Amino acid sequence: MALPEMDHIWMDGKLVPWRDATVHVLTHALHYGSGVFEGIRCYDAEGGPAVFRLTEHMERFERSARMLFMDLGYSVEETVEAVKLTVRSNKLSSCYIRPIAFRGYGVMGLDPIPAPVNVAIACWPWETYMGEAALVNGVDVGVSSWRQRGPNAMPPAIKATANYLNSSLARIEANRHGYSEAIMLNEEGKVCEGTGENLFIVRDGVISTPPVSDGILEGITRDSIMVIADSLDIPVIEESLVRTDLYTADEMFMTGSAAEVVPVRSVDGRVLGDVGPITFELQKVFFDVVHGKLAEYEEWLERI
Repeated sequence: MALPEMDHIWMDGKLVPWRDATVHVLTHALHYGSGVFEGIRCYDAEGGPAVFRLTEHMERFERSARMLFMDLGYSVEETVEAVKLTVRSNKLSSCYIRPIAFRGYGVMGLDPIPAPVNVAIACWPWETYMGEAALVNGVDVGVSSWRQRGPNAMPPAIKATANYLNSSLARIEANRHGYSEAIMLNEEGKVCEGTGENLFIVRDGVISTPPVSDGILEGITRDSIMVIADSLDIPVIEESLVRTDLYTADEMFMTGSAAEVVPVRSVDGRVLGDVGPITFELQKVFFDVVHGKLAEYEEWLERI
């Protein structure tokens, strides 16, 4: 997707014109992947634009940076306000938001600690990641030959830029094989997640999703869906899954800030039992929540 040009990007404490938000070609993160990031959505909600679970996202941003010994130089409260300022300055009522912190220009070599830390926040209009039709019709996915990075090699708890080379390899393979998305297994052959989404299956009215201990990112949309399912009295189990669990599922769906809640139609050419109805029930409530239609979830919305 070609990026539309907005007015401003927040960089290191101030708004700068979009075209001036540049870095040096010898920036450390460009060479070694020494960065962390978030993906967040602002929705055109009832009562005005609202960012979904903004504070939780910025808390995860800070945790990722801390695990890489990166001092952001800003508190969570300050980065939350910076996000709101960036959205307001670009006059957007709905958008995708990308905070990123990275080791900047000044040193070269594998030890990132001497390099300065830069922080930036950008936002732009971006429809749902896999397309509007995918939300209704579902997507076809394939199990990737690329395994998910191991927790003692590239820790998935850190939402690091370097981790997503793994995802890119799987996504390229999936697209070349005619699939919309890839499913990645961990080194033990357990089901992990998509290239940028968490994964759920439904069987006999029970939702199952891989546990964090199997090497997944602890997704914020994942958590939201689990809370919503509980409120609807739909049982959710965190349990290890194997490849054949995907083939025998009645339903399957994927979640993420970019993808939102997307049904899966088939896995490795095997058509699943149904696209819905539990998936569509959860999807409907999720979109009601993010658009400010359910007062009981108002605390998840941070108004611009």
